[in-house]
Amino acid sequence: MLALAAGPALAAPDGPAAPGMPAPGGATPGVAAPDLVAGAKSVFLPYLNAPLAGSPLRHSPKLGLSVNGGRPIRAVMDTGSLGIVVSARLIPEFDTLEVLKPGELTYTSSGRIMKGVWVKARVTLSGTNGAEVTTRPIPVLAVTHVECTRTARRCRPRANPTGIAMIGVGFARGGEVEKLGLADRNAFLSLPGMGTADAPATVRRGYLVTRRGVYLGLSAEGAKGMDFIKLEKAQGRSGWAPTPVCLSLGGRTPAACGTALVDTGVTTMYLTLPPAQLTGQTQPNPAGVPTPTSGTALRIAFGPGGSGPSYAFRAGDQTNPSAPHAIILVNRPGTVFVNTSVRLLNRFDYLYDADGGFVGFRPVASP
Repeated sequence: MLALAAGPALAAPDGPAAPGMPAPGGATPGVAAPDLVAGAKSVFLPYLNAPLAGSPLRHSPKLGLSVNGGRPIRAVMDTGSLGIVVSARLIPEFDTLEVLKPGELTYTSSGRIMKGVWVKARVTLSGTNGAEVTTRPIPVLAVTHVECTRTARRCRPRANPTGIAMIGVGFARGGEVEKLGLADRNAFLSLPGMGTADAPATVRRGYLVTRRGVYLGLSAEGAKGMDFIKLEKAQGRSGWAPTPVCLSLGGRTPAACGTALVDTGVTTMYLTLPPAQLTGQTQPNPAGVPTPTSGTALRIAFGPGGSGPSYAFRAGDQTNPSAPHAIILVNRPGTVFVNTSVRLLNRFDYLYDADGGFVGFRPVASP
C-alpha cells in the first residue's frame, strides 16, 4: 500500500464555448466553500484506460480492484451508484468471509439486478502508476447471479457470473444505506486516516475526479479553482441531497429545475423534462424512442436556480467532447432530472466533499 501523499493542484484554463453556444458559467460571489486544509493528504490513481494527454475521455474510467487480497481486476469507477459489486467467483476464500446479509443492487440505466450476499472485506484500489490504497473492511456485494428488470435495456440473466466489477462511489442514491442497514459502503470514503460522517478525521472524506484519474482525499491545493455548490441535508435519511440543476432545451424559458447525477458509469445521458421543454423538440431515434431533435441546444446549469457552473451542447453533436454518446428521455411526470454521463469530465473536473457537503466543478481546457 502506498502512503497517502499531498495532492497537487489541478487548476486548468477554461476552453472556449462552441460556436453559437452559451459560455460556461462561473462561481457565484459569496457562495460558501469547504474549509479544506493546505497540505492535506490525498492520493492520485490514474485510470487504467486514461486517454492520452490532450484527448477526450470517451468511456467509463477503470481502476484496479482487489477484494480480500485477490488478484487485481479491471473495474468501472462509477459515481452513479454506491458500493463495491463483484462476481463472487473473483473473491478468494469467499466462503470464509463474514456474511452481513443477502443483497441485491439494481442498475437503472441497464436494468441489471445484481443478487448475492453482502460480505465484509478489505478492498485495494490501484492505478497505472503503481499507486494503491487499501480500505478498512467494508461491505462488498458478492454477486452469485444476475436478473433483469422488466424494462431492461441491456441485460442477460445468468448464474455464477464472471467479469462483474463495479466501484460505486456515488452519493444521494435513494436512501440505500437506510434500506440495507449497511453504512460505509463507499470505498473512496473508507481509506486510512479517514473518519466517518459523525467523526471526521485527519484525511478529508471526498474525491476529485478528472479526465485522467481520481484524487482520493481532499486538499486546498487540489481544489484550487473550483466553483462550489453547497448541498442540502437529505430529507428523511442520512447524507446529502442530490446536486440541484436547471435545464433548458432549445433556449426555452423558464428553465426546468430539479436534480443532477454526475455518472461516470455511463456514456449515455438520461434526461427527464416537462412537456413545456419537450413539446415540438423531439424526434425518434433509430429504435423509435423519442430523443431531443438533433441540433437542439441543451443548457445544464448547476446550483440552486441554475446559479452555478454551466455548460451546453447540441443534441447529436459528436464533435463536442462534453456531449453524451446519446440522450435517452425518461418519462417521470413531475420530475426534472439529468444524468450527465461521463462526458461531463471533458468540460469539468468534479469534486465531492462528503465531510462538508459540497460538490465542485472546475472548467478544464477542451481536449
